[in-house]
Amino acid sequence: MTRSAAEIPRVEQPPSPDQSTMRMALPPELTTRQCPFDPPRALAEMHAKGPVGQVKLGTGEVIWLVTGLSEARAVLSDPRFSADRFNRRNALLSVPEEMREKLFDPRARAGQFLAMDPPEHTRLRKMVIGQFTLRRMRALIPRITEIVDAHLDAMEAAGTSAELVSAFALPVPSLVICELLGVPYEARADFQRRTALLLSMNTPLEEVVRVRDEMRQFMHELVAAKRARPDDGLLSGLIHGDHAGELTDDELVGITNLLLTAGHETTANMIGLGTFALLEHPEQLELLRRDPEVADRAVEELLRYLSIVHLGPFRIAAEDVMVGGELIPEGGTVMISTPEINRDPVHWDDPAAFDLTRERNPHLAFGHGVHQCLGQQLARAEMTVALPALVRRFPHLRLACRPEEVPLRENMFVYGVRSLPVAWDAPEDA
Repeated sequence: MTRSAAEIPRVEQPPSPDQSTMRMALPPELTTRQCPFDPPRALAEMHAKGPVGQVKLGTGEVIWLVTGLSEARAVLSDPRFSADRFNRRNALLSVPEEMREKLFDPRARAGQFLAMDPPEHTRLRKMVIGQFTLRRMRALIPRITEIVDAHLDAMEAAGTSAELVSAFALPVPSLVICELLGVPYEARADFQRRTALLLSMNTPLEEVVRVRDEMRQFMHELVAAKRARPDDGLLSGLIHGDHAGELTDDELVGITNLLLTAGHETTANMIGLGTFALLEHPEQLELLRRDPEVADRAVEELLRYLSIVHLGPFRIAAEDVMVGGELIPEGGTVMISTPEINRDPVHWDDPAAFDLTRERNPHLAFGHGVHQCLGQQLARAEMTVALPALVRRFPHLRLACRPEEVPLRENMFVYGVRSLPVAWDAPEDA
């Protein structure tokens, strides 16, 4: 049933964010975490009233927040809900009119299939999905293992402490995705810096456009290079393979930048935040260290428990739709609350517990429906190799700061830790 306005969480005084940024107007109680690993308590309070509810924004507009797993699946698999953020208005993201033309430049939108609906989404995705088969991802495991071991060797050789994000969590998936795509790893500092700016909700829109265009220019130059000198990377495969000639240069640029960004940011943050969670749950860390058989289930539990895509995904109703007893009108903005969905007590026993032995784990960390993450098997492979290797290499791995001092990525579209200082015992002291 639709709840009265008195029951809808709201901000008493509308915030006055700088409208030149992509900052959202969500009530702060729905984004403020009391624990770095748990969803905000207000989300559980909303879910207790129903799996779909209305939220009044600081702008005065209303969106629909989905906190139930079954209802989220229904939205994400229903073609009446659109992912097209270019041609449909998302009430959460306020873009000044003077910026819309620059931000939604058709050439820059090309290839961005995450923000498209079928049939255009289907056309682009089918050209890429064959590169991310389970068999191919499993075939990458020996190379992923080499990359992981090399970075652990470097950490060990450098002493008994490290900043884990820069030493391990970020470079491992960055190198893997660079090799898979055929992007020069030497460019990693630039694309990591630019990606961080694009994923921040506080980056001015003028800066977003400038950084996006820098990334596009870099990738246009790389497309030209792969046309002249192809290699065995995914980008060359798109240019010269079975779908040769079917993609424009702008589409090739958009697809590759999308894969490059998603391919290192999400896994890097799962490794960083996942290590933090393990260090704060030593009994679970010890289980992962001593039992190699638990690795696959451990990865699934970390994906469920942490849910780094903490704001969204978003959909726009293309017509009136009933979901979870709520009528969502045509044009209504829907936000899927992935962290709360992955704690839905209807689908998990003791969902707030962090349990690496959990067997029934139907989480939505990778989404659902036609937009389900096509790189999920790569992310799983990287985490399955990296996390057990880390905790076995350093049996006494520990935080080198107080837990409350670990800086969090709360103002980013992908949640995680900004840095994670760790330490371990020297071999002779172990």
